[in-house]
Amino acid sequence: MLRMLKSIEQHHLMTALKQYQRIEATGLWRTSPDEQRREVVVSIGEATLTISDFNDRALTHWSLAALVRQNPGEFPAVFNPDGDPDETLELAKSETTMLEAIDRLQRAIDRARPHPGRLRWASVAGVVLAVLAVLLLWLPRTLQSHVVSVVPEIKRQEIGAAILERIERVSGQACASRETNPSLERLAQRTGVRQIVVLPAGVPDSLILPGGTVLLNRSLVEDHEDPAVAAGYVVAARARAQVQDPLDDLLDRTGPTTAFRLLTTGELTAEIIDTYTEQVLSGPRPEITDDELLSVFAQAALPSTPYAYARDITGETVIGLIEADPMAGRTLEQVLPDRDWVQLQNICGQ
Repeated sequence: MLRMLKSIEQHHLMTALKQYQRIEATGLWRTSPDEQRREVVVSIGEATLTISDFNDRALTHWSLAALVRQNPGEFPAVFNPDGDPDETLELAKSETTMLEAIDRLQRAIDRARPHPGRLRWASVAGVVLAVLAVLLLWLPRTLQSHVVSVVPEIKRQEIGAAILERIERVSGQACASRETNPSLERLAQRTGVRQIVVLPAGVPDSLILPGGTVLLNRSLVEDHEDPAVAAGYVVAARARAQVQDPLDDLLDRTGPTTAFRLLTTGELTAEIIDTYTEQVLSGPRPEITDDELLSVFAQAALPSTPYAYARDITGETVIGLIEADPMAGRTLEQVLPDRDWVQLQNICGQ
């Protein structure tokens, strides 16, 4: 098929050349800008433009395929051989037949030239699509990882504070008092987090925010006599943060444009905060294995058994946390003094 098309194009080219071989025109030619222009006769030969004097003596031959028009659309039309703009030929606007012949022959020659086949274009298209696929899959993840690594701690804390403010619209104001604040600070220090906030509702158990604030549902302090239960839920939130940075989780849930906005402006819109808050409170949390949990319990020197039984009173689904408790058989450091724990158990009723 390609050979047939090639043959047809060659035939059309030869037909056009024969058609215009008897056309002549007069023009002004010079070999360089320093030379005087001289009147010449221009004719079309075998794929060439022949420039002759009026004695029919050929002065030069230019290839039609390498003919360049310096001023398309303007007159007189100025031509030069490709690569030598100093040698010029001027044809007046009145030489309409010659100008049309040159234009048509150049187009015919261009069509007759070898062109890249479909296979080459398909290969190029395949490479382009592969590159685009890599960029679409790799670039957003790389950008997100970069943003997570460069956002300073103070900005993380600002984002966490904005999320907490949004949650409090649903849960109600965080429980706090002058008497209980020192106890919360001691519990935060004992469990290795920056801050602990107790909420009357909103969170099902514990949630760690960008910036290191851990939210606890009031039931974790009100319904358990052992402070190790609440401490265990704080440790579980820490473990989730080690599996996936809370800021990374926020960017995952709100899309790649959030990462770009945070990188370029350092700010998140109220809509982004609302979207993340709704999803994180109702959607699934990052999965953590028993080994990941137990590692953080060991780091904090806290028992995992009270936390395990708080999750499942039968112990059946949390048997790994009970049997591999890193503090089993060891002397335990008190999680909180009894007085502090009693105060915390009344934190939302004060």
